[in-house]
Amino acid sequence: MAAQSLKLRNPKKSLDSDVTSESILLAEAILKPRTRTSYRVHEFAATAGVTVRALHHYDRLGLLKAAHRSESGYRLYSDSDLARLEQIVVLKFLGLPLKQIRELLKDKSDLPGKLRRQQQVLVEKRRQLDRAIQAIRKAEKSLQSKREPDWKIFRRILKEIEMQNNTDWTQKYYSEAAQAKIEERKASWSPELQAQVSKDWAQLFADIEASLNEDPASPKAQALAARWKKLVHGFTGGDPEVQKGLNAMYADRANWPTEPKKNWQIRPEIQAFICNAMKVGGTS
Repeated sequence: MAAQSLKLRNPKKSLDSDVTSESILLAEAILKPRTRTSYRVHEFAATAGVTVRALHHYDRLGLLKAAHRSESGYRLYSDSDLARLEQIVVLKFLGLPLKQIRELLKDKSDLPGKLRRQQQVLVEKRRQLDRAIQAIRKAEKSLQSKREPDWKIFRRILKEIEMQNNTDWTQKYYSEAAQAKIEERKASWSPELQAQVSKDWAQLFADIEASLNEDPASPKAQALAARWKKLVHGFTGGDPEVQKGLNAMYADRANWPTEPKKNWQIRPEIQAFICNAMKVGGTS
């Protein structure tokens, strides 16, 4: 072996084994070709085709941390960081939220299931876009045949787009099984049905507000609780997994996007009333 053949100038005196091992390791470190390239943040951004701002955002989320830092404190990215960023970009392109991507990259065993679920989401999004395109075509024909446009058609277009935007951010609260069931139910969920459900909720809120002084155990309060339960059942289908996701979503109201937070919030006194009524009626 090389370690055994190395000799000092004095042939009678062999190198100390520890010194010999260190010499070999040092030689290997010097001679071994480097497989990792270091990039400053601007170089890395240009190489990867992303913005520096995006890299800083990924760093804050703990999604992509620079492998090293220079003596001056600058981030230094490696080739393995570049490979990870490519995975992030692909999953982001598929529509997965960044927080979900972070968890997926920690444990890739769940990746096939998440991709299947995302495929279902994209298929549903395509259906919604197809319906919106169809509505736009009808609007275009209406403009060609009439001087005055049919504004009902345009309202339908807006409803189609609103339905699409209002569901994308909620996905993170539901398990894979619950999301699949929600997607199945969407097949029969039309803008007209959405409009009716929104109307029913608005009327229920108004009726509860007018009944806040009622005894939660009274027949009137129990009837309001039954209507509430029926409307919730219309969304969940009575499925406990979907109900669990819905509960998690409402528990996280502080982190909702601006529009849902403004339009979907339930007044505390209404929520307290209905919770008390359900508790008394044994349906909480």
